[in-house]
Amino acid sequence: MSCSARLLIQCADQPGIVAAVTRFLYEHDANVTHLDQHSTEMTGGLFYMRVEFQLPDLEPPDATLRAAFAAQVGDPFDMRWSMVDAGVKKRMVIFASRTEHTLQELLWRHARGDLAAEITAVVSNHASTAVHAERFGVPFRHIPVTPETRADAEQAALDVIGEQTDLIVLARYMQILSPGFVARFPQRIINIHHSFLPAFVGADPYRQAYERGVKLIGATAHYVTSELDQGPIIEQDVARVTHRDDVHALRAMGRDIERRVLARAVHWHLEDRVIVSGARTVVFR
Repeated sequence: MSCSARLLIQCADQPGIVAAVTRFLYEHDANVTHLDQHSTEMTGGLFYMRVEFQLPDLEPPDATLRAAFAAQVGDPFDMRWSMVDAGVKKRMVIFASRTEHTLQELLWRHARGDLAAEITAVVSNHASTAVHAERFGVPFRHIPVTPETRADAEQAALDVIGEQTDLIVLARYMQILSPGFVARFPQRIINIHHSFLPAFVGADPYRQAYERGVKLIGATAHYVTSELDQGPIIEQDVARVTHRDDVHALRAMGRDIERRVLARAVHWHLEDRVIVSGARTVVFR
């Protein structure tokens, strides 16, 4: 019997990091099954590492193992690190509005077993969204939002989210979350938007793009911060367009890109493949 675990590390680059990490795992009878690393500079830069390993005949990574790692490796190298049980599915809540394509993509991939998460609820400000959640057997909560009820709506959402939620996904949720709400979930809220921002802000960005004759359209998935659409980017993708593509074609291509980009970002987060470093991310694909 064995238990799979994941270790994420970031620190100043210096000699001996890989040796210290692998030696620690070896001394605790762990078998490294995957290791990936990245240094930003040849010398004097930043170092990032992701390790998957198995612990034979042991319980999942516990406080004792984490304390030993901190004392023997983490503290000496001044690391920021996390060690998680890979066998425990993260709890995820999806926020959505009327536009359903990204929500349906996530629910479909989850039903296929492609997303290692427990979707505990779909929250929407539109009751019509319930049909999508119900089709996949996911609990649904309708929470209307108006400028006058925004604070109460966020409190109702917090009641649904609870204390154990690991990730909130904004699947084209067309409401702005307050800074106080966002601050509760640092690096645990993922949003998707078209990559026309900030060039095509406001209503109907695809029509604006068509009228400007763009040659590329795309989408961006990022972590949410208090600064609108400025959080660390996890994934992006684009498609080429021509003068033959009308507004409807642009919207269709945009929906397809948004589905894929958000699903990849969520997948990588659930598998602990993303390290946030300031305003940027390192993604071990």
